[in-house]
Amino acid sequence: MQTVMLPFTPRYIVLTICSVATLFLIGMGIWDHRLIHLVIIPATIFGCLAALGFHDLFQKDHAVLRNYPIAAHIRFLLEEIRPEMRQYFFESEKDGMPFSRDTRAVVYQRAKMVLDKRPFGTQKNVYEEGYEWMNHSVAPKPHATEHFRITIGGPDCLRPYSASVLNISAMSFGALSQNAIRALNAGAKRGNFAHDTGEGGVSPYHEQEGGDLIWEIGSGYFGCRTLAGEFDPDKFAARAALDQIKMIELKVSQGAKPGHGGVLPAAKVSEEISRIRGVAMGEDCISPPYHKAFSTPIEMMQFIDKMRRLSGGKPTGFKLCIGHPWEFLAICKAMLQTGIYPDFIVVDGNEGGTGAAPLEFMDHLGMPMREGVNFVHNALIGIGARDRIKLGASGKIATAFDIARAMALGADWVNSARGFMFALGCIQSLSCHTDRCPTGVATQDPTRARALAVPQKTDRVLNFHEATLHALAELIAAAGLEHPQQIRAMHFSHRSPDNDVMSFTQLYPQLHENELIHGTNDKRFREAWAMAQAESFQPADVRGAA
Repeated sequence: MQTVMLPFTPRYIVLTICSVATLFLIGMGIWDHRLIHLVIIPATIFGCLAALGFHDLFQKDHAVLRNYPIAAHIRFLLEEIRPEMRQYFFESEKDGMPFSRDTRAVVYQRAKMVLDKRPFGTQKNVYEEGYEWMNHSVAPKPHATEHFRITIGGPDCLRPYSASVLNISAMSFGALSQNAIRALNAGAKRGNFAHDTGEGGVSPYHEQEGGDLIWEIGSGYFGCRTLAGEFDPDKFAARAALDQIKMIELKVSQGAKPGHGGVLPAAKVSEEISRIRGVAMGEDCISPPYHKAFSTPIEMMQFIDKMRRLSGGKPTGFKLCIGHPWEFLAICKAMLQTGIYPDFIVVDGNEGGTGAAPLEFMDHLGMPMREGVNFVHNALIGIGARDRIKLGASGKIATAFDIARAMALGADWVNSARGFMFALGCIQSLSCHTDRCPTGVATQDPTRARALAVPQKTDRVLNFHEATLHALAELIAAAGLEHPQQIRAMHFSHRSPDNDVMSFTQLYPQLHENELIHGTNDKRFREAWAMAQAESFQPADVRGAA
């Protein structure tokens, strides 16, 4: 009896209704042929739904569809639009992740050069744990009118580069559409700031607009590799001679997925990608998780020196997300031992996120940007090299406060990826890895990429850069400063869990000059420095050492 009644239970009633309606409408058409033109459309609709229901009933991939044929598809529909529903209707101005609606809105407003002010006071709870602020001065300075710049290039650099304190972070052609690359680079050209190519190499779309480039060299050596995936010095030298390339950046790791390689399947290696990256058609395009050109800290410094010489003396450095502290300190020891120093280091935080990554990597691997920047800043002070090496920071930077805070922790300049993506029109749909970007930013689908109009988005990239630096000028002037390089840890405060107010100076204490060389008692560095060795990234065994 229970089996007989199943078609009339809530689980199956939709299938039953569709089946009965289909038979009833077909019966009406057969009974009176004059009604065929009236019943054919509804009969087709109900018939298709009934066919779908019987398919659901017997398929084996989804248990919920077997138990709720037809009706369960509503669940999948709601699941599909859940991010949009949450973003548009339920999240507050401050709660959205990775970037809140408030942050996205201020980028859109500055990119469009419309009113970016807020009424009626802050919506943040200024008494909650973790709240941070910048201290102002009772003697503020006039707003600076210059476009803040720094010179990158140490004593071994023959062609120093004057860089803006805000530049476009690494995003490859392939991850972004050709129109997005063109708009970013055209904005960089007009605003006189730099555009990092990402590890995908220098594409024609980077060159087309003529903006300054930072050529990022990843473990795949795209654009300067042999077909076997080895570094090719001749190809590198020829490409690095391009005047548009102002700096060379060796990518050791990135914040979104440190220690994780990547594979572009052979089916996606188009003729264009093959030509740009220097990879063979019909083969997987592989970025290994490690470099083949070096395997020790000393070899890494020698490789950086080699790239600097091959590039004609352009500023050469490396980017990484900090992992094991002794490994970066091993690099510092290699600098001391070889006398070879990079011109710059870019510290990426694990909150970086334009690269798609496994959940575990994205959420739980690598040091956050603030701690990473401050660690590197102190390590360079500790070996007496801070004055000759410039320090960049990247990781969830979109506003002038983000820039100022990074500089308080030791950065000389910052790179922003998602901030400039928002300027291009990104709506944080979180579909970058699906090739279905709704705004044409992160896609290789030409029908989607055409939605991004290059001239208009170029204006917005330029506007975002200029408006953000204007906000930075206002911020530092209110603090009584004249240039971002004057920002120090003492200018920022943080509310601790017990409701105490702590200066960044207390939260991030600074080493003394050459303290690591002379011997330090700082617990953040003492053991890791003892473990570090210039000849290997592996830690030395210091058990039993005094």
